[in-house]
Amino acid sequence: MSSVSRRAAIGLAAGAAGMLAACSESPAKPAGARVPQQRTGESVSTPVAPKPSPTPTGTPRTGAPRTANPIPAENSRPVGKRWLADDPGFRSADDVGQQIAAYASATSVGLGESIDFHVHVGTPEPYRIEVFRLGHYGGAGARHLVSSPTLNGRPQPEAERAVKTNLISCDWPVAWTLKVPTGWVSGMYVAVFTTASNHRSHAVFVVRDDSRSGNLCVVLPFSTYQAYNSWPRDGRLGRSLYHGYRLDGVLGTEERSRKVTFDRPYSGSGLPYLYDTDYDLIQWAERSGYDVTYATSVDLHTGRVDPLRHAGMIFPGHDEYWSAQMRAAVETGVAGGTSLAFLTANNVYWNIRYEPGDGRPDRVVTCYKSSQEDPTSGARLSTVTWRSLNAQDAEQRLLGVQYNGVVAKAAPLIVQQAAHWMWEGTGVRDGTAIRKLVAGEADGHDARFPGADGVQTLLSASPYMTVKGKPAVQNTSVYEAASGAVVFCAGTFNWPLALNRRGYRDSRIQRATANLVNRMLGPKGAPGDRA
Repeated sequence: MSSVSRRAAIGLAAGAAGMLAACSESPAKPAGARVPQQRTGESVSTPVAPKPSPTPTGTPRTGAPRTANPIPAENSRPVGKRWLADDPGFRSADDVGQQIAAYASATSVGLGESIDFHVHVGTPEPYRIEVFRLGHYGGAGARHLVSSPTLNGRPQPEAERAVKTNLISCDWPVAWTLKVPTGWVSGMYVAVFTTASNHRSHAVFVVRDDSRSGNLCVVLPFSTYQAYNSWPRDGRLGRSLYHGYRLDGVLGTEERSRKVTFDRPYSGSGLPYLYDTDYDLIQWAERSGYDVTYATSVDLHTGRVDPLRHAGMIFPGHDEYWSAQMRAAVETGVAGGTSLAFLTANNVYWNIRYEPGDGRPDRVVTCYKSSQEDPTSGARLSTVTWRSLNAQDAEQRLLGVQYNGVVAKAAPLIVQQAAHWMWEGTGVRDGTAIRKLVAGEADGHDARFPGADGVQTLLSASPYMTVKGKPAVQNTSVYEAASGAVVFCAGTFNWPLALNRRGYRDSRIQRATANLVNRMLGPKGAPGDRA
């Protein structure tokens, strides 16, 4: 089944609490995920991090020379001005009114470098920009870093559409430039744009620390964010890699974009689709005190982040769109002993190309989803699914499992191999059912394709029904490569929710994930022992 029609069956809308809704038959993608926030004083159960598991066979990578872990000190700082995506008193901007909308000049910025913001205000009025770093911060969820002066907002030209590819792009002037201080901590940042009439929008970006080698690097899926971005959802112009508006104002698949660009806002409030899933991992990891740095999929593509500088790479959210350069980088990392953790499902599914846009490199994500349409062909060049390029390129070769369906109704994850080190201390037994954990999309081991090179364990075997009414089995997988690297794939969208989100938190998944991360880090990397 093609991904275009497959996606038409998904209705993963983020609700008022930022929860993933059950799948629906609606063909439309939600207008933008809302971020679940933990308010000060909320009780959070944080399990004590277990002792590291025994060192696996081989020599696990412990990363480049370690530097001091800034995460505990950063999360203990006063948060200052509070931010919630659904703050009362503020009204979210929308794509029809376009009260305020913005995009950043880059997906990430290094310490000491500058990043520009391009802003449209529908009706001329003043506005301000405030920048927050996301983390745990005692349950506040974010810390305020800086505010712009009051700026004069004005309308900008309408986005342009490229006829052949349906690329939707903006060419707005720079409204404000932020020079990132060298003392900031690497992380996921949000610029919040608020008009005098209290309309609000957002733009997300990452601050990198290129001089520092952290124990763990969290890679945020900006290529997938953009693939799902259908800005502007106005009934006329909006396009994503899945849908576009027909002349009658109805979303259709033939009208979808073949190319999408970062030179436009994200739909709705400006927060990317499924961004809240990444945020769940960020809060859990920083609450736990792990030494983490941050990068984006674009950084992995360009080589700004080198897996061999880290003990492990964590891919926290839905990370479906991968270039050949991204995949080669992590394959080299695994061969060199760097561990990988993919915390959702349907990862590394589409092969993409990054192309220049607006005179800057790597601003356009290209994915024709058809070898007949794509004018470029060749090994790992045609923008089709990885598994259709070559059986040896199937995502299962890297992940251990691969996408096998859209989950019709949330199902329990059924534990197997309960004696495995990853389940240590969780109290589970073979057959234990962890409710609501298999949802959204699921992965499973597919005997029709080659498997991963390593000693693999399938940690779950969870029956579920797809939205097409077919039975399937979800598998959570971990394998150990000859290099000593550990590669984990959760095989379900709801694993990160169990780490942090109210109504989904599960101490067994928190403990299992801590076991995994400590194994990735090696004996010197457990919380309390890190530099």
